[in-house]
Amino acid sequence: MEIYKKLSAINKKFLRPVIALGMFDGVHIGHASIISRAVELARSIDGTSIVFTFSNHPLSILDPAAQPLMIGNRSLRRQLVESIGIDVLIDIPFTRELSKRSPEDFLQLLRDKFAPSIVVTGPNYTFGRFGKGNGRMLIREGNSYGFRAEVCPAITVNKKTVSSTRIRKLIADGELHSANELLGRPFTYVSTVVHGDRRGRRLGFPTANLEIAEGRAMLPNGAYAVSVELDGKNYCGIANVGDNPTFGSVKRRLEVYIDQFSGDLYGRELSVSFLEWLRAEDKFESVSELVAQLRSDLERAKKIFQDSSTK
Repeated sequence: MEIYKKLSAINKKFLRPVIALGMFDGVHIGHASIISRAVELARSIDGTSIVFTFSNHPLSILDPAAQPLMIGNRSLRRQLVESIGIDVLIDIPFTRELSKRSPEDFLQLLRDKFAPSIVVTGPNYTFGRFGKGNGRMLIREGNSYGFRAEVCPAITVNKKTVSSTRIRKLIADGELHSANELLGRPFTYVSTVVHGDRRGRRLGFPTANLEIAEGRAMLPNGAYAVSVELDGKNYCGIANVGDNPTFGSVKRRLEVYIDQFSGDLYGRELSVSFLEWLRAEDKFESVSELVAQLRSDLERAKKIFQDSSTK
């Protein structure tokens, strides 16, 4: 998959482009349906499938106080988009200048930069200044700009529309199973391993420490069974979200023990997928009590990991 982080870096003409437009935060099952449709249409005309999105949420420019927590980061979105089969990812910053473009200006940008054959969006997609452009406008005006538009229907689960807003609330409320159902995969946190206090190593449970970045969605504090992707291989793991009350509270973070793995992970990017909640975070009276609980957590996590691997 080709990736462009600036429009100015595009110096080629794509063959019969089919463009999926959207923010695609989390790439949930609704987003996946839009992106998959773009791939399907591109293949049907021997064209190029393209996702056009922004590296930052538009509200980070338009109304920072209203900016939602992001379900995933750019790295995760890139992985998920590529796994669906997209040929090209346009992942550019949303800027003040872009926010001032009228809907017509944005359509002209699409025509001049890509000359799309087909544009695909979801039912709630808006574009242009004040979000005045929408799917109806794309369908109505598309021919004037050389493309036809298709608006994919909303995906519903339990008679409710799947949306990033709905998933964020499920994550915040600890409704992991429901969040994973709407995502179509386990909720995944991708970040770089940072240095910790190395206490886990002395306990026989060395952990990789990941900061919980501001602006990112995260589950409530507690212990979880996880799957950890590293160098193309998935490992069973247990993760703790919290501030480590047994040893004196620290800044809230994600600590992950990876079963059957040894090695230096500092500075490496880790992908942690949450499979199931194990227990609430607790303050233990002794180190031996903590270690016994970690061993119990790991045995449960192994079974959950094994079950998830056979689905």
